[in-house]
Amino acid sequence: MGIESAPLLAALHEVTFRGGEVWDATSFAALLSGQGTDATVALVGESPAGFILSRTILDETEILTLAVHPDFRRKGIGKSLVQNVLRKGKVFLEVAVCNNSASALYEKCGFVKAGVRRGYYRDGSDAQVLVSSNV
Repeated sequence: MGIESAPLLAALHEVTFRGGEVWDATSFAALLSGQGTDATVALVGESPAGFILSRTILDETEILTLAVHPDFRRKGIGKSLVQNVLRKGKVFLEVAVCNNSASALYEKCGFVKAGVRRGYYRDGSDAQVLVSSNV
């Protein structure tokens, strides 16, 4: 998906992260214009059900965000999106320490804890740094 998908990604991000840090279409357009940044959208029928945004630099890939619409959760969409990115090799990400469902998903996908970033989010909360163990 290219820059033209920024409004769609922003809309999915907003419904997924209500009450949290939501990225707007301008933010997605800026990210997608960067080299090595990819977005993959999952469809259920013709409905966008979720997406994953990642950036690859040299031999490392970072998952920037993963969003699955609340209506489509617990159907394997998030896992499928993550597994698609894992094909790129070594992958890392940050996830809020309080986001137990996301942490469980990443653990099922083979990620292991590599550290903590204190005060990582705007609200001052911490993030776990996770790294894929598939390499």
